Amino acid sequence: MKAVIAEIITIGDEILYGQIVDTNSAWMGTELTGIGVKVKQITSISDNATHIVQALNDARSRADIILITGGLGPTKDDLTKHVLADYFHTSLKLHEPSLADIAALFQNRGIELTELNRQQAFLPVSCTAVRNVLGTAPGMWFEQEGKVFVSMPGVPFEMKRMMTDTVLPQLKAHFRTPHILHKVIQTVGLAESILAERLEAWETSLPEHLKLAYLPNLGGVRLRLTGQGDDEAALEEELQGQVEKLPGLIGKYIFAYGEVPLEEAIGRMLQERGLTMATAESCTGGFLAHKITSVPGSSAWFQGGLIAYHNAVKTQELHIKPETLQQHGAVSEAVVRAMAENVRRKLGTDIGLATSGIAGPDGGTPEKPVGTIWIACADKDKTVAKMLSYNKSRLLNIEYTAVAVLNLLRQSLGAGVEE
Repeated sequence: MKAVIAEIITIGDEILYGQIVDTNSAWMGTELTGIGVKVKQITSISDNATHIVQALNDARSRADIILITGGLGPTKDDLTKHVLADYFHTSLKLHEPSLADIAALFQNRGIELTELNRQQAFLPVSCTAVRNVLGTAPGMWFEQEGKVFVSMPGVPFEMKRMMTDTVLPQLKAHFRTPHILHKVIQTVGLAESILAERLEAWETSLPEHLKLAYLPNLGGVRLRLTGQGDDEAALEEELQGQVEKLPGLIGKYIFAYGEVPLEEAIGRMLQERGLTMATAESCTGGFLAHKITSVPGSSAWFQGGLIAYHNAVKTQELHIKPETLQQHGAVSEAVVRAMAENVRRKLGTDIGLATSGIAGPDGGTPEKPVGTIWIACADKDKTVAKMLSYNKSRLLNIEYTAVAVLNLLRQSLGAGVEE
């Protein structure tokens, strides 16, 4: 079955100026994939008639579906509707159902309907209106030479409601599409290049309709295996069969299947074992606890944490001996081990995690440069500590450290030992 290709065009100077982030395209890409449509290009352009026309011409030469967001407001800089009317050689005419929706919306809000908002109910004669139940700008569906063009507002919640209620069902009915399925494999602790080397033979053997993507993130790589085919059940079985080969190749680095963050995967492991944990943070300043408590239900396995940023807090709250700090320094194996062990005892948990380091941009020395970080994981039987050396920005040093200490915990639970 022939692939159905879509392009997304986002219109708005505010996107190009960096004043807002285009989250619409990512959401649309996910939803289009769900109905078997491939997005091949996303283009952001200014509120300029010439640019809009050029983008439309370029997109129609490559795609079957062109989805447009933005530029449908009531002000003078909102040009999209007028450009589309010229583009499809038609005129604007009052669309009574849209006017009724707009009037009802204003009435419910207790606001007088202005002439500018009434003008939003004027639509190109050749389009099919796409109802907007949450805003004042109707969408527009055009068909020409086998291509479908859909224009929608840039406001995310309005666009999403239009897509869900109308656009996606109509696209699915209009085009005969293959099934597109994804399998996501989450890994941590192995660089993308090394991971690719280990998977090279397996990846090379994949059939043409299965594709592997490497998606690096902080301290890990998301693997996305994508398949396309006419038989959904057969495709699902084929993808799963390929995924089941991966534990034999990179098993110790896999922490989850699907869109599961590391902290959630670790929480599941702790719950399965009936274990609890606590944190003692210096250089991460509470970021580790933030990641953990972002997981719904984390109170079942996370007791709490201490931010022992100043040495006085390390001695008073975590009972680190002053002579240990004096002899080894706060950024040392001796101190971070004691932090992990003592927070575990203080909060009565099975496991204690600790971080201490020089996040930067200053504070380093020749012996301990910026990016020198110690992490530790303690349980009732042992304490494991590790030194990290990151040459990154302050925030990235903090984020990488949080991932690294969570992975240290994962390994201590027997889920993988670094080579």
